[in-house]
Amino acid sequence: MSTALQRTPLADAHEAAGAKMVPFFGWEMPLHYGSQLEEHHAVRAVGGIFDVSHMTVVDVVGPGATAYLQRLLTQDVATLKVGEASYGAMLNERGGVIDDLIAYRREVGYRLVVNAATRDRDLAWMTEHLGPDVVLTERDELAMLAVQGPEALARAQAWLGAAAPAVDALGAFAFLEAGDRFLARTGYTGEAGFEVILPAGEVVDAWAALLAAGLKPAGLGARDTLRLEAGMNLYGQDMDETVSPLEANMGWTVAWAPEDRAFLGREALAAQKAAGVPRRQVGLRLEGKGVLRSGLTVCQATPEGGWAPVGTLTSGAFSPTLKEGIALARLDAGVPKAAALAVELRGQFRPVQRCRLPFIKKHS
Repeated sequence: MSTALQRTPLADAHEAAGAKMVPFFGWEMPLHYGSQLEEHHAVRAVGGIFDVSHMTVVDVVGPGATAYLQRLLTQDVATLKVGEASYGAMLNERGGVIDDLIAYRREVGYRLVVNAATRDRDLAWMTEHLGPDVVLTERDELAMLAVQGPEALARAQAWLGAAAPAVDALGAFAFLEAGDRFLARTGYTGEAGFEVILPAGEVVDAWAALLAAGLKPAGLGARDTLRLEAGMNLYGQDMDETVSPLEANMGWTVAWAPEDRAFLGREALAAQKAAGVPRRQVGLRLEGKGVLRSGLTVCQATPEGGWAPVGTLTSGAFSPTLKEGIALARLDAGVPKAAALAVELRGQFRPVQRCRLPFIKKHS
């Protein structure tokens, strides 16, 4: 029996704008509004708006909130000041990533924003490990927009109103609350901009005002190529419950100090670190024409002139900005940095170059 897809408060506005709507982890979301390529370039050149109201917002309050999150998350939330945020993960006991998320320190408690794809599992895990004097509240009455691009803030000045100078002055991963608007300098594109959480009843007017300011609507397709160019992971492809943060280029999100902070998965993660991380995430660029896709095998040249499998592409696409095939890959840790690598593509071994991430420098 089929289950009806959920729709964000902007679903009608997307359809009116000509969006191609597709299923996305239980939601009906816009893939593009006619041209994924044009939307990608618009965000890189000027600015675009993404409806991310399918994301799950959870508020964590109570006297035990800090101690609870210190055990639940890889990042050290105790170091956050009010108005600061950090990116990290929830791990299972084996050190695998249940979800990646952002934690925001508010005047009262914390706010978490987690992935739509893992909502049920996340909430079950949070509830299972709920500490004393802690209250979790899912804020499904809220909507969320991501406004991204080099001119995003300038174009949004009128809509931001009196809060505009303060938002403009915020550093990365900082936020403020202006009335019922929660405005954060975060994003998933590698561009400057902000994300806003606001009452669902206000989001249609906000969307219209931002479009009128010259920002372009952008869908899931452009969001994926933008985040890949920025070297950002996608949950379910680049990491999951079988992959540790150390294997997914997320080691920087793990706060090992203080040494007595027993966050979930710490023992398994520490054991993996001590033994040597078996796989490493890297960036790859395809030599010549072609498109890289997740699931393709990465091979290393052998002394005999053949190719031996040493990894797998976890995310791949044609980069509209670089005009070449790019990918994230998970390689065996023993593969030398200078090794000759190729991807098996349509029966041929196509050379790829290992490169540093991100593929493009962030503008924020």
